[in-house]
Amino acid sequence: MRDLSRAHVEAFLEMMSAERGAAVNTLQSYERDLDDLHAFLNGKSVRLTEAASGDLAAYLSSLSKRGFKSSSQARRLAAMRQFYKFLYAEGLRVDDPTGVLDAPKKGRALPKTMGVDEVTQLLTRAETEADDPADGQLQRRRMLALLELLYATGMRVSELVSLPARVLDQEGRFLIIRGKGNKERLVPLSQSAIAALKAYGRLLAEVTAKAKDPVDSPWLFPAASKEGYLPRQVFARDLKNLAIRAGLTPSLISPHVMRHAFASHLLANGADLRVVQELLGHSDISTTQIYTHVLEERLQQLVQTHHPLAKQAKKHE
Repeated sequence: MRDLSRAHVEAFLEMMSAERGAAVNTLQSYERDLDDLHAFLNGKSVRLTEAASGDLAAYLSSLSKRGFKSSSQARRLAAMRQFYKFLYAEGLRVDDPTGVLDAPKKGRALPKTMGVDEVTQLLTRAETEADDPADGQLQRRRMLALLELLYATGMRVSELVSLPARVLDQEGRFLIIRGKGNKERLVPLSQSAIAALKAYGRLLAEVTAKAKDPVDSPWLFPAASKEGYLPRQVFARDLKNLAIRAGLTPSLISPHVMRHAFASHLLANGADLRVVQELLGHSDISTTQIYTHVLEERLQQLVQTHHPLAKQAKKHE
C-alpha cells in the first residue's frame, strides 16, 4: 500500500494557509517539523499517518536526547497536534494520538534586551554611515530606516522586511502592520523613523530611476531574493556587522533583541502592559507578561521615591 504521508502533509499545509491564514514562516516551520517527525518514524517503519501515541512520545523523547530545548520540543508538539487534528477532522484517522501527550515543562527565560545607551550607540553609528555619500549609500540608508522602524514600532522582523512600498506614499505618524494570521494593527512612528524612511525612499527612487532596467517592486526593501524583499537572515547578519562597527557585542544584538528593547523601554518609562501587548501584536497578554520584571523594577522605584514611609526611612539613614 502506497504511503501518502507527504500528500497529507501538503494538504494540511494548504488548509493552514487557506483557512487559518497561517504566515509563510509558520508554514515553513510546520513543514520542517513534520518532515523531521516523518524521518524519525520511517526509521521505525511507522507511517506518519498511522503513528500511535507511543510512537509520538518516543519522538519527543528523542528530541530531548538530541539536546532540543523544551521550547523547541513544545513547538514540535504543537505542529503534531495541528496535523493529527487535521487528519481526524478529514476522516483520515479515527483518533487523535496527540491527545494524551504532555507538553514538556519549560521555564520562562527573560528575553535578552539592550539598554537605551546601547540602542543610541547603534542608531548613531547607523546614522553616521547613512550620511556617507560614498558607494553603497542606499544600503546604509536602508539599514538606518530598518533600525529606526524596528525600534519605533517593535514589529517582528518578518513584518519589517516585508513592508509594502506604499508605506512611502503615506503621510502621518502611524503605520498599519499586517501581522500573524493576517491581523492588522496600527503603530505610531517616531519623528526620527519618519525622517529615516523618507531619506531612504528618496534615494531608492533616485537609484531606481538611474538603473538600466528599473524594476517596479511592490516592496519597501526590495532584494534579489525568492520573495522579492530583503531576507530577514541578511538583515540580521548586517545588523551584527553594524554592532561590531559601533563597538557593541554582536552576539547580544539581533532584530528580535531590538523588539524586546522597544517593549522594555516603553514599560520602564510608564507604558501600560496592555498597550505594549497591542503594539507588539500579541494575541494573549500572557505572552507580553515576560516583561513583568521591568514593571516590578519600576513599581519598586515608584514606591521608594513616592511612598511617605520610604521617604522617612531615607531621612534616618
